[in-house]
Amino acid sequence: MSPVIPVHPQTRADMVRACIHYRDGRKVAELDLYAISDVLEVDDGSFVWVGLYEPDEELLHKLQEEFSLHPLAVEDALKAHQRPKIEPYGDALFIVMHTAQASANCDIGVGETHVFFGPRYLITVRHGASLPYAAARERAEQNPELFRLGPGYGLYAVLDYAVDNYFPIVEQYRQELETIEADIFDQHFKRDTIRRLYDLKRDLTTLRLAVSPLNDVLAQLTRFYPHLVRDELQVYFRDVQDHVARVAEATDTMREMLTAAMSVNLSLVAAEQGEVVKRLAGWAALLAVPTLVASWYGMNFESIPEFKTRYGYPILVGTLVVVVGVLYRVLKKARWL
Repeated sequence: MSPVIPVHPQTRADMVRACIHYRDGRKVAELDLYAISDVLEVDDGSFVWVGLYEPDEELLHKLQEEFSLHPLAVEDALKAHQRPKIEPYGDALFIVMHTAQASANCDIGVGETHVFFGPRYLITVRHGASLPYAAARERAEQNPELFRLGPGYGLYAVLDYAVDNYFPIVEQYRQELETIEADIFDQHFKRDTIRRLYDLKRDLTTLRLAVSPLNDVLAQLTRFYPHLVRDELQVYFRDVQDHVARVAEATDTMREMLTAAMSVNLSLVAAEQGEVVKRLAGWAALLAVPTLVASWYGMNFESIPEFKTRYGYPILVGTLVVVVGVLYRVLKKARWL
């Protein structure tokens, strides 16, 4: 069992989720924040991994002192509304990526992870909807041969874990789309169906905006910072980049399907309304014939010849029935009735 150094009383356990010292790819000890600088003074190739969740200003300033972090990066890490980016500060990097979580009713929550990445440290700062990176640390610890290469492999584990968490969300949205597929092709207008389609498309757009910038971040990591991402780790970061592309393609495909589904649903509703209008027009045409006759013979003329003949009324009624009957058959054949 790795030795545990007592945590300083001023350290906030709810904000500091991990502070671990690694050497040669293996866990040495759980550190107190105030002991970090002492560990880093010894140039033995070891590094420190710190995991934070929504830290306050005092805690981040303490880490700034221990790791000599750039004040601009610390200022950004305090605010949870940063765009995905990668910024170099000397021999270290500051990385921002968006994370996402979906609830049981498919509502998506977006969070952020800010990463301070240097030759001898890796600091993850989580804000909002995001899963803890304990699983990523455990995965890295299970590969000491790669983990001994430095915090670069830890950064890969974090990025891969965050991107892999997008796949269950994409699958959940795919299942949601399948459940409402029957309602999409229903000819009767359902406001709830359109609302669900719109909400789904909005969430997929949010997911797409969270995922797509990671491609540029990963490309810069592997291309411009070989002193932090060693050649042995390049293939792993390219694998994460491939996962990002897969998620982006899946979201784009579903967004196109949703756009088409909304158009089809509205077209079917419009077609059904057109059928109703046709039937109303057909019945209006049938009623127009007797209405015309009634209005014609309802005029106040003193002499109407048809009224003076013996069979004028039966002939008029018969003619009216024949005309209406013929018109009914014509409209029925044309499917207007």
